Amino acid sequence: MAKKPAPLSPAERSTILEANRTLKMARSAHAYVRGNTAKFYDWLESSPVSARVPQGPSIWICGDCHVGNLGPLSNGDGRVEVQIRDMDQAVIGNPAHDIIRLGLSLATAARGADLPGVVTAQMLEEMMEGYVAAIHDPTSGDPGVEPEVVQSVKRRALGRRWRHLAKERLDAVEPQIPLGKRFWPIEDKERAALEAALAKPAVLGTVLGAEDADAAREIRLVDAAYWMKGCSSLGLLRYAAIVAIPDDKGRKDYALIDLKEAIDPIAPAAPGAELPKDNADRVVAAARALSPHLGRRMAPVRMLGRSLFVRELAPQDLKLELDQFSRGEAVKSARYLAFVVGRAHARQMDTDARAAWLEILAEDRRGNLDTPSWLWESVVSLAGRHEVGYLEHCRRYAVAA
Repeated sequence: MAKKPAPLSPAERSTILEANRTLKMARSAHAYVRGNTAKFYDWLESSPVSARVPQGPSIWICGDCHVGNLGPLSNGDGRVEVQIRDMDQAVIGNPAHDIIRLGLSLATAARGADLPGVVTAQMLEEMMEGYVAAIHDPTSGDPGVEPEVVQSVKRRALGRRWRHLAKERLDAVEPQIPLGKRFWPIEDKERAALEAALAKPAVLGTVLGAEDADAAREIRLVDAAYWMKGCSSLGLLRYAAIVAIPDDKGRKDYALIDLKEAIDPIAPAAPGAELPKDNADRVVAAARALSPHLGRRMAPVRMLGRSLFVRELAPQDLKLELDQFSRGEAVKSARYLAFVVGRAHARQMDTDARAAWLEILAEDRRGNLDTPSWLWESVVSLAGRHEVGYLEHCRRYAVAA
């Protein structure tokens, strides 16, 4: 039997995570935009146009609303809907920040697909059309033609089962986490803390669906590992856990659980906004407001003296990838995804608040463009700054490599 590798120290984890983050952000300007939320807000605040960015109603916003943070989510009962899927940066803030972040993400994706600049202008116009349609009528507004990239990923999502999730996330169908590049061994105290966290009533009832005490006692932790995932986990606790859950026929189902540390957000909160003091409570509250399919499957916990949020990763939960798309798909995607974001915002507003926000969004138009000048100028300015930052990042990475 192969010897089980020893757990890494926190310093060793941080070194590997930093190297991985640097590499991922060097792959493309779009990846750099996605992984650099702090620079986005720093540069937006120092931009000459920042003073003209309107202050919308104080609502929960994603705070990091790029394309990769949107995708189909399961509600747990077989229904799939495209919603916001990441709330790490969520705050009660200015919805204009989500609009600008999405616009920048779409613009850099278009440049990465070698589409001409006029397409970016068309995308931002359609983006505003989709967003306004959702604010006007979040229940039955027109999102436009569903783009093929969305249709394709939704078709994949609807046909997925545990075996697909396990093969994709774990490289194995058997209920075991394969240790290696992405999954690292954990210490005994970490496993004990995970078992205690997963036994919390809020986790058992909300995330694992245990309806009574007998069902809760039958749920057990099968395997767990530290999860090296994404650019935002540097120095934070992040775990994957497989949990066995008995079904009605006495057999076992398995669930893949994601536990992630929640820290202070970078996104600015609205003046006077009262956020939950605990960051995991903040993330869960934001998810329930912005993305009900996700929020109803999440719970906050305390573990090893830190604040984490717990969620089940359903087989149907996927992210959208806009690596290459045509001119027509780019424009359709912009309208559709902005509608998704607008609906997440609008469901938090009453009729008067939506009407007031629509009036503000209708201002500051120039010439024949339907895009507000504050949005166009913000995206152009930020795209330029991110391009320079990306090239400097690549130079430093190449020198270090």
